[in-house]
Amino acid sequence: MIQQRANFDWMLKDLADGVPGIEMIVVLSADGLRIARHGGDPDAADRVAAACAGLQSLAGAVAQEIPASDGRMRMVIIEVNGGYFYLMAAGANAYLAVLSDVVAEPGMMSNRMRDLVVRIGAHLTTPPRRNGQTL
Repeated sequence: MIQQRANFDWMLKDLADGVPGIEMIVVLSADGLRIARHGGDPDAADRVAAACAGLQSLAGAVAQEIPASDGRMRMVIIEVNGGYFYLMAAGANAYLAVLSDVVAEPGMMSNRMRDLVVRIGAHLTTPPRRNGQTL
């Protein structure tokens, strides 16, 4: 388990080093629990992870209204004054979230996030939980 965590740290750092402007990267489970992070403080990463659980649920509900959609959220990008927020599906019940400043170019960011998900998607899968217990 410690080796796997070290691999996450290295891979998240690689993403941060490859795209200028990244402030924080969070890997989270579908129920909003932080799995790993790079940058930012742990409390902020926990808040981002919790918010992402609601956002991915909302995006999935909207996706169901698109006739050609399978109802699953692939990526959400939110632009705010001062930066961007990216949320990407990254395996069964897992997501990759990135907060960046305005320097980060959205096309480059989404491509680099997608590359990371392809490389490590199986490692980002989290088992479903009920009442805090793994099923």
